[in-house]
Amino acid sequence: MRTKLSHFNFDLPKNLIAQYPAPKRDESRLMVINKSTGKIEHKIFKDLIDYFDDGDMFIFNNTKVFPARLYGKKEKTGANIEVFLLRELNHDARLWDVLVDPARKIRVGNKLYFCDEQDNDILVAEVVDNTTSRGRTIRFLFDGTEDDFHSRLELLGNTPLPKYITRESEAIDKERYQTVYAKELGAVAAPTAGLHFSQELMKRLEIKGIDFADVTLHVGLGTFRTIDVEDLSKHKMDAEYFKIPLATADKVNKAKLEGRKICGVGTTSLRTVESAVSAEGMLKAAEGWTNKFIYPPFDFSITNAMVTNFHLPKSSLIIMVAAFGGFELVMEAYNEAIKEKYRFYSYGDAMLII
Repeated sequence: MRTKLSHFNFDLPKNLIAQYPAPKRDESRLMVINKSTGKIEHKIFKDLIDYFDDGDMFIFNNTKVFPARLYGKKEKTGANIEVFLLRELNHDARLWDVLVDPARKIRVGNKLYFCDEQDNDILVAEVVDNTTSRGRTIRFLFDGTEDDFHSRLELLGNTPLPKYITRESEAIDKERYQTVYAKELGAVAAPTAGLHFSQELMKRLEIKGIDFADVTLHVGLGTFRTIDVEDLSKHKMDAEYFKIPLATADKVNKAKLEGRKICGVGTTSLRTVESAVSAEGMLKAAEGWTNKFIYPPFDFSITNAMVTNFHLPKSSLIIMVAAFGGFELVMEAYNEAIKEKYRFYSYGDAMLII
């Protein structure tokens, strides 16, 4: 059994970590691996349509990334402070869990000012609690409407690119670090497998008779946190909010009973549906928080295909992909991807496992 972290280590050349997206969403490369035959094929992402038929289904995570990185100043001293919004704790009170840098300068009771380019105060927040060494709970002192509040966040915030993308966020990221079907605001990171789907490809899939079902999982930083235990059974994931509407559960269960291909788009979609499985192995409508960590061996109840990106060594994401595709086949595919210079991580190329 592959339950040790060291089993998922490999040498990844740094130059294979994509710093920018492909010029067109659906023209990144696609590696197709077949679980039953072990065959590996090299395609373009829009060729994905050739592997699905009328009545098959895609499950999409419709979470929407918000501009979670804010730059502000501390009251009195004017010291520059970077604030990363993690999650909203109380909608009405505008309470948020955040990370702050440099943390040593920020204490309970401090006020933080976030200004536009003309140095006008757009938002003010007060630190109300310490959570971890870098973590704080802040309250935004704002009485306007919810739409008004989020408009101000849009104005001030920056796209929260993962740290492995070593450049600053640019105008291109506002569009491309977001899926074309994003609806539910709340993620601090994109469900990156979905970044390859263009509006045109979605239309072509629809015309072919392929069905779509939406779930929501607001991706948090915990998804990308390094695992620091060798025994995977001892790793604890951070909890993330998820929602599976009744209409989605009904649609997915119908496809399952009919023996259709059900493809989860991204590890987040798979984690979501596997967090709400009935005793009979069917999908339940549900809403709440999941900290489910999937590692080999694992029996997937809902999906029989998946689209995913190429992930970093020893990450919870490659571990989950190996649980789905089989350890030996997935690691062979990764060796092939490195040899063929596939692009890795959030803006990288894609893999289809069938």
